[in-house]
Amino acid sequence: MKEIYIQRIYEDSKDKNAYRILVDRIWPRGISKEKADLDEWKKELAPSTELRKWFDHKAERFTEFSKRYQKELKDKTEELKAIKKIAKEKPVCLLFGAKDEKHNQAVILKEVLKSL
Repeated sequence: MKEIYIQRIYEDSKDKNAYRILVDRIWPRGISKEKADLDEWKKELAPSTELRKWFDHKAERFTEFSKRYQKELKDKTEELKAIKKIAKEKPVCLLFGAKDEKHNQAVILKEVLKSL
């Protein structure tokens, strides 16, 4: 399997050969479709609107957010398997818009994918 990694969508691409997937429910501010250079936008893999609003990017809520988000992902096995299949062929970059690079849904999604 190739690498699965995360990156802020505001940064320049680390690997031009990677399959780029935006995993936010809301399109990131200030990013054009051209600049995003996405292969897919998987908003259905993002946390639910209710969970996203509850978390509110507060680091002290991250542990509970992680548990709740992983529970939501249990219903998304087909989408997760599709990403794993892509990762067998090429690196996969999970893109997110949050400023906090340690406390966001892409961190959790990457770990879930690696555990499949």
